[in-house]
Amino acid sequence: MPLPWRELLAVALSGVTPLAAQQQGGELGVQLVGTASDPVLAVLGVHGAARTSARTRVSATAGVGVSDGDAAFRGEVLGHFLLSPTQRNGPGFYFAGGVAVVEGPVDRGYLVLTGGLEDRPGAGSGWAVEAGVGGGVRLLLGYRWRWLRPPRPPK
Repeated sequence: MPLPWRELLAVALSGVTPLAAQQQGGELGVQLVGTASDPVLAVLGVHGAARTSARTRVSATAGVGVSDGDAAFRGEVLGHFLLSPTQRNGPGFYFAGGVAVVEGPVDRGYLVLTGGLEDRPGAGSGWAVEAGVGGGVRLLLGYRWRWLRPPRPPK
């Protein structure tokens, strides 16, 4: 019996929507993700994220590409912890974890753990690179555009 990866991803993404009302900003981007496993996977996709607090964000990505010479799809939902969220010059580190689903030559779900470095995390845009695991060794190169606003003062 095939596993319902698309349905599981849709349920996970539906949890991101209520966070938009609380967010400190949002992000959109493009990215290239590769995993070194058997078979190797490379996908080009889109990234969307909500900054849920000063140091956290929840992201969802979807991409299409190739694996073992066939078409493949990869979707991810990750929670991020940013170490330098307001830095407007230079790079800042972050950690992320969540789930990924892959369809193509291999239909599977994976846990994802990764560390990243992004340019100017408190500014309007910047590049991002990640290394981690999730369906094999996982590498990411991307560019993100951000719409950030200051956190609301406590009541």
